[in-house]
Amino acid sequence: MSNHHQDPDPQFPDPNDNPNPTHRQPRRPRGFAATNSGTTNKNRKEREKEKERTKLRERHRRAITSRMLAGLRQYGNFPLPVRADMNDVIAALARQAGWIVESDGTTFRQSNPNNNNMGPYQVMSVESPVSGSSLRNCSTRASVDCQPSIPRINESLSPASFDSIVVTESETKVDKFTSTSPMDSTECLEAGQLMQDLHCGEHGSGFSETQYVPVFVMLSSGVINNFCQLMDPDGVKQELQQLKSLKIDGVVVNCWWGIVESWVPQKYEWSGYRELFKIIRDFKMKLQVVMAFHENGGSDTSGMFISLPQWVLEIGKDNQDIFFTDRQGRRNTECLSWGIDKERVLRGRTAIEVYFDLMRSFRTEFDDLFADGLISAVEIGLGASGELKYPSFSERMGWRYPGIGEFQCYDKYSLQNLRKAATSRGHSFWAKGPDNAGYYNSKPHETGFFCERGDYDSYYGRFFLHWYRQVLIDHADKVLSLATLAFEGIQIVMKIPAIYWWYRTSSHAAELTAGYYNPTNQDGYSPVFEVLKKHSVTIKFVWSGLQVPETDESLADPEGLSWQILNSAWDKEINVAGQNAFPCYDREGLMRLVETAKPRNDPDHHRFSFLAFQQPSPLVQSAICFSEMDYFIKCMHGDMNIVES
Repeated sequence: MSNHHQDPDPQFPDPNDNPNPTHRQPRRPRGFAATNSGTTNKNRKEREKEKERTKLRERHRRAITSRMLAGLRQYGNFPLPVRADMNDVIAALARQAGWIVESDGTTFRQSNPNNNNMGPYQVMSVESPVSGSSLRNCSTRASVDCQPSIPRINESLSPASFDSIVVTESETKVDKFTSTSPMDSTECLEAGQLMQDLHCGEHGSGFSETQYVPVFVMLSSGVINNFCQLMDPDGVKQELQQLKSLKIDGVVVNCWWGIVESWVPQKYEWSGYRELFKIIRDFKMKLQVVMAFHENGGSDTSGMFISLPQWVLEIGKDNQDIFFTDRQGRRNTECLSWGIDKERVLRGRTAIEVYFDLMRSFRTEFDDLFADGLISAVEIGLGASGELKYPSFSERMGWRYPGIGEFQCYDKYSLQNLRKAATSRGHSFWAKGPDNAGYYNSKPHETGFFCERGDYDSYYGRFFLHWYRQVLIDHADKVLSLATLAFEGIQIVMKIPAIYWWYRTSSHAAELTAGYYNPTNQDGYSPVFEVLKKHSVTIKFVWSGLQVPETDESLADPEGLSWQILNSAWDKEINVAGQNAFPCYDREGLMRLVETAKPRNDPDHHRFSFLAFQQPSPLVQSAICFSEMDYFIKCMHGDMNIVES
């Protein structure tokens, strides 16, 4: 007989058991008690979910606060304490705008006792637009503008689903076009007088009679909503009037694929852009348009999320390989994979044909504006953020600066291309991505592929990186060929990224994952520029403007990267334009931008063909003020013969 003990069947109790056990199982409640118990359990679960949502909100809030403080310290020169809170931030911003903030929190404007009748410079009342709540609202916007975007979290998500964050469209109203301009405010005018005094003592006329560099200001993405409607015509007119008074040459407007062709293939909606362009023409300003074939994550001052067209996302549900894919198989919906450039997977069209159809529709719709010379240039989006690069640094995937990023070549179409290249090389076993390249936030020395004398410089490594770059070059070649056909006779612009971290390492790991084969023993930009020169394209270099100390742990070198890219392009006689990656917050940053745009010590007198200026947020504009921007524009135009007094 087996001695193995078996659990008794609960339906047939053992007769030897004690009929009156000390510990009885609790009786299952019946009737109203049962209903009340179920409700209690449900309420308990709801409370637990609410706790988790509260934790997520708090984590998200702390992340925003951390970025705000870092941005204000680094770009705004604000003397914030190490453990600063929001009171410190609001106080610092208020003092910068000319307010008096006492230690107990009392805040007021300092009036001039010698002049009670100040005319347009009179002291604001308590109901001023720059109230405490306004400062709180703008302070968040001001600091987030200069930092990489943070994914907005759907607060109904649980921590278990946190890895698949859903980015939802912000429903907040665009502040940029609903309030009076800070440049007209009292605090700006008073601070502007201080700036003028500083100019008298410091600047002189170092940029007088230098070459003229046109300045275009980038309008916020929130000008046009997701239904292709102009949000606030009066606000746009007010902003254009201010830009006109600064003698800005023109504006840059993003035309989003996700708005224009949102619901039905080849059905284009341009009405909002038509209304906007008419206003710009009335102000007699030049216009540059951007064919934006990527997603807008809401990182600009509008905070507006714009996805790819809905019909494309529907296709992506059944065929996720139309999107870039990392080694873990995660899909990035920011833009379409270059692997489908020639694949008819978009309702019978290839990705290249989809791009061309949109460009051709734009040219046909606004042919009158081209004929009138209003549209001076068209920028073509070629990848993530509109730049010619792989989406290797996606914060949605967990990337944080200064991570090296990950290769984005694991969709089935790209792998087929890689397999074909490996087979033609005679090494079919090379038809795979590196398995020792680390993860998004790895450092080069932590990986076997990017470390000193790592596999990036092996036979396989050189083959893979050359193929990876060639896919990037082929994509640019195909799209720009059709762009020059659609916009014949118009200046074509494309954007080159500034990937400056890990630049002082031998592998240049971050550049490699983005598609630029630029280690210390290679020139990763020259082959790309050869193709761009063939199409007579103007390169728009995204200038970071950062000054990194030698002890920086990311071994970044923004100035070294700028020098390489600019000189490589100018040596090939390619026109170069510029765009500031982050809004400039201080006079020093603005002057560095001028020096980059028109270097005074260049014997060949190279300069930017134009500058696309990304504006600071409204509150920071009030700190920079009219006179500061006026001086910057005059330096760019080379007419600083008279210094304000």
